[in-house]
Amino acid sequence: MSVFPLGAHVDPDGVRFAVASSSAEAVEVCLVDGDPDEPTERRFALTERTFGVWHGHVPGVGVGQRYGYRVHGPYRPWDGPRANPAKILVDPYARQIAGTITDLKSARGWEIDPMTGPPSTVDSLGYVPLSVVTGALPPVAGPRPDIPWSETVIAEVHVRGYTRLHPDVPPEQRGTYLGLAHPAVVAHLRRIGVTAVELLPVTATLDEPPLLDRGVTNFWGYSTLGFFAPHPGYASVPGAEVEEFRAMVDALHEAGIEVLLDVVPNHTCEGGVDGTTISFRGLDAPAYYSLRGGYDADITGTGNTLDAGSPTVVRMVCDALRNWVTAFGVDGFRIDLASVLGRPRSGPFDPHAPMLTAIATDPVLAQCKLIAEPWDATGEGYRVGGFPVAWSEWNGRYRDAVRDFWRGHGAIGELASRLTGSEDLYGLSLRRPWASINFVTAHDGFTLRDLVSYERKHNEANGEDNRDGTDDNRSQNFGVEGETTSPVVRARRMDAARALLGTLLLSTGTPMLLGGDELWRTQGGNNNAYCLDDKTSWVDWSGGVEAERLTAFVARLVEIRRSSVTLHRDRFYRDGDVTWWHFSGRPLSHGDWHDHGTRSLGLLVGEWLILLHSGDAAPCTLPPGGPFTPVVDSTRDDGTPVSSRPLPGGTTITLPTGSLLLLRRDVPPAE
Repeated sequence: MSVFPLGAHVDPDGVRFAVASSSAEAVEVCLVDGDPDEPTERRFALTERTFGVWHGHVPGVGVGQRYGYRVHGPYRPWDGPRANPAKILVDPYARQIAGTITDLKSARGWEIDPMTGPPSTVDSLGYVPLSVVTGALPPVAGPRPDIPWSETVIAEVHVRGYTRLHPDVPPEQRGTYLGLAHPAVVAHLRRIGVTAVELLPVTATLDEPPLLDRGVTNFWGYSTLGFFAPHPGYASVPGAEVEEFRAMVDALHEAGIEVLLDVVPNHTCEGGVDGTTISFRGLDAPAYYSLRGGYDADITGTGNTLDAGSPTVVRMVCDALRNWVTAFGVDGFRIDLASVLGRPRSGPFDPHAPMLTAIATDPVLAQCKLIAEPWDATGEGYRVGGFPVAWSEWNGRYRDAVRDFWRGHGAIGELASRLTGSEDLYGLSLRRPWASINFVTAHDGFTLRDLVSYERKHNEANGEDNRDGTDDNRSQNFGVEGETTSPVVRARRMDAARALLGTLLLSTGTPMLLGGDELWRTQGGNNNAYCLDDKTSWVDWSGGVEAERLTAFVARLVEIRRSSVTLHRDRFYRDGDVTWWHFSGRPLSHGDWHDHGTRSLGLLVGEWLILLHSGDAAPCTLPPGGPFTPVVDSTRDDGTPVSSRPLPGGTTITLPTGSLLLLRRDVPPAE
């Protein structure tokens, strides 16, 4: 009998089960029937063991059957193994998962003390999630959009949060896969020029033990239970998550929008050793987790770390990602805390570590968009620019440089490197400018509105005494902390927001917008709303005039970017391609780059002159040649300049306080 593939697979006579556990002495598959509150089970021993995989065939079983595993073997917490047959375990390869934890004590595998006490004898059946047998999915319908990296514009979106309050989506579909696929939502994404949605985790998640203790939820979803299964909470019809996820992908593809998944192959929802035993820990803790003396090596800040050097983990992660591509039509992935994947056994970072290499060289995954979040919770965790050639990266240095410039800090040399694709970070590894995923806001941190409205985080609602979330926000409030009725302050904030967005969308690299920023969304100054499934985290689609104007501004900038090869180039600039312009009317000199008081920067490239000015109103003399036609003015509601009259080269104009101006250079045709 074949040992692979792992998981539960239906054949004409029943189901073949296979699960990895090298430390187990016996494994039973448990078929669960009856009411979820009073379940019954039938146990079948998996008698075949090959390559550390327990497998067997159970006749008469079909699609929809709930099941789990019970593992018999050593219980030596101080040494790693924590087999406990009293705990029914979710199949790591389950493609559908039902239920949640209803009793935390029953879900724990230990009594009294997680390291020195005896194993729990409380049966967890009826109190924890179960796996569900699924059938083979039909082929993915229709062609993929296959958008070139250089033409990609990403919107980071939360499936539930983005559509939960959308007035045009039927109430039963709001906050679901079908809600994101609704024509009104898709039309909005197309209007602002989005070519890919990057979805916060949509794999089956479960709240971690500390959150269960507090009675709150992990809204963001960075707490994976099943790496192969769509999260059931985003289905409009209970149990229909597989079909609805597929329908969402099909609808977005039909609109020319790719689907990228934010996945979390660095830790799980089980927490640390004092957490739960609902899957990986009970199956084979030493094979799944990075352990030190029985304790979890926590380099993720979540209590546990999957061992990126374990063959069991490498195989599971690659199998899971491949499944999302082949069975669901997904176009790529953003890897959460991706530096962890380069740290086998939680050791030093190695860009050629087994996990990173396996993903990048997989014949299916190598054709996908691969994005790394290049940091983790170690002391040396910031690895921006350190990933190998197949990877793009969230560029945190871009975010910081742009935020600093527009609040009157930082050096223009750092900003110039980020505006032109960060060749210093990506050029040596033979990557292209689009390897830099440029962003100024993301789910983790302030929204755009809050970035220009708050100087301090306000996370009291999270229940952690405002200790959580970063203090390094690089934000500004224009003299008032939080919301205000002052028309002057509101206008300055909107000007700053447009300048930030304009910089992002005119920079070389791949721009990523935070979904909802275009609608002027606020979280009330909360920069870590991970546990708030309420209006704090939901996008408000009734933003009024300001939201409509900002949406129009984004749509205008993205269209300009799309229509100009210069603004979405796929090669780094060479000497002579770019002229850096001083507002006094000359190219920048060597000394100008070291003047930390400079608040202005001009960039002349191809047919475009981009002027950035973060100080008070100031004159700027245009370069010779031209003429130069104003195209975008960040101080205007939708970016349309007051006048589009061409300006001769050498003309002196005045840039308002904190403004971005884009001008098109009209070059006469060659004779």
